[in-house]
Amino acid sequence: MLNWGKDMYQILKAEKIADKIYLMDVHAPRVANNCLPGQFIIVKIDEVGERIPLTICDYNKEEGTVTIVFQVVGASTERMSKMKAGDAFQDFVGPLGQPSEFAVEDFEEVKNKKFLFVCGGVGTAPVYPQVKWLKEHGVEADVVMGARNKELLILEDEMRAVAGNLYITTDDGSYVRKGMVTNVIEDLVVNQGKKYDVCVAIGPLIMMKFVCLLTKKLELPTIVSMNPVMIDGTGMCGGCRLTVGSEVKFACVDGPEFDGHLVNFDEAMKRQQMYKTQEGQALLKLREGDTHHGGGCGCSGSKTGGNN
Repeated sequence: MLNWGKDMYQILKAEKIADKIYLMDVHAPRVANNCLPGQFIIVKIDEVGERIPLTICDYNKEEGTVTIVFQVVGASTERMSKMKAGDAFQDFVGPLGQPSEFAVEDFEEVKNKKFLFVCGGVGTAPVYPQVKWLKEHGVEADVVMGARNKELLILEDEMRAVAGNLYITTDDGSYVRKGMVTNVIEDLVVNQGKKYDVCVAIGPLIMMKFVCLLTKKLELPTIVSMNPVMIDGTGMCGGCRLTVGSEVKFACVDGPEFDGHLVNFDEAMKRQQMYKTQEGQALLKLREGDTHHGGGCGCSGSKTGGNN
């Protein structure tokens, strides 16, 4: 295990919160003092570890801590899951990406909006700091939280403490109600007549796609986080290239949040699958030419299996 040096970032808390899902509090004062909801960090275990972009789940400016939540999906996150309190990361870089729109908009406009947040699986982690920030600024938001089953729900108590209303649903009906998050949205808006000005949906690509199909029909503006397609976190690997409307965007430098009604989810999901192999990466690079990369810090190469 790693020892904590003066130039490293100590893990103050490490716990498993669901199957293959882990939470860590990391001592990173400069990041904690500057981050806003919607942004992410890049963590690197050691000099041979790959760069892993992770959305910020929470932060405490006074204590200088940043909370991250990650799911084991590859070798690097598997290594991370073995780390304990007292261990440390070699690099913990951030905040990166653009903050959520409401955090930088005219607050007089923000406080008059009615927000609906929709989160699925690990997507609950980046939704929590957004709802918490609004709560701290006097704005209550409704939250729809979904998971495949009760065992995969995370941060329920934390979310309940900051949400105006929390609606939970599970695919298998093992907790609260049975159904998809889209069923709950439709029930709230169509059956109960609730009015919302903006929806923020964060979760697996397929979940965000179907949320956006529904909210477009309901004429409810929707923001999504494309963090699931990020790999390198700088735009140089080309992994997070997206089509948003008629424009090419990169989740890590232009986002991670975008207008969900403009995101080409089918293309994003196809690219995500292709990018898992070197052959697929080479084909995408050939097809996309100069638009394959999105600029950034000048890192070379890319690695897969590390992003949350």
